[in-house]
Amino acid sequence: MSPESSASPPGSQGRQHFQQQLKELEERALGGLDLIVEQLDRVMEALSHQDVELAQMVIHDDDRIDGRYLEVHQGVLSLLATQAPVAGDLRLVAALLHVIKHIERMGDQCVNIAKVIPLSGYEPPVRQEVLQALAKMGAYARSETIQCKAAFLGRDVALAEDLVRQDREINRLNRDIFRMALEVGADADTREWAMHMILVARALERIGDNAVDVGEQVAFVVTGLFPEFSAPSDERARGSQPSD
Repeated sequence: MSPESSASPPGSQGRQHFQQQLKELEERALGGLDLIVEQLDRVMEALSHQDVELAQMVIHDDDRIDGRYLEVHQGVLSLLATQAPVAGDLRLVAALLHVIKHIERMGDQCVNIAKVIPLSGYEPPVRQEVLQALAKMGAYARSETIQCKAAFLGRDVALAEDLVRQDREINRLNRDIFRMALEVGADADTREWAMHMILVARALERIGDNAVDVGEQVAFVVTGLFPEFSAPSDERARGSQPSD
């Protein structure tokens, strides 16, 4: 074999380096979803036990998610500036910008739940049926978070689309909790607690919506198209702009 035929093509080492960088960025971005699962587990436990100290830990640990967002965002911008990716690689780079933003929003929603917990005091007049519905919402949100990561890793569009099924359950429970809060009774303290739980339900619903948004990025990476999976929230069904 001649030296010419055994030599690497021009630019191949640079290409391999780019692919490695892109792979590492994807791993760092999707690792942010593991942080969300940790935050969700802790904030739901704090809600269940009215654990104000644990809620404060959730608030403080949001810095980890914010740091992950900045790390991936800056890494993606650096790749765009130095490597000029094209075709499928460009889609992945663009998708990672969206994914890490959705993860950062999911972290913010965990913080929103944590901030509500101290407002009701250490022994609030809870209603078990409301807490049970919130626990189910939290379980669905956790499952969606894990599933959207698996879908992205596997480039599995069908698994990504299946997120909508769980998200519909979250939306149904959100409506149920709103109804329960309205019917909770005349006691002022109980009504105040119920209003706080409406805020918790809303935050969990938004976590589910952001998981679906991550799923939509799977379809974009695979197909080059950007579908909107069957309107995951009531707002989208009405055609309004998605919120954080």
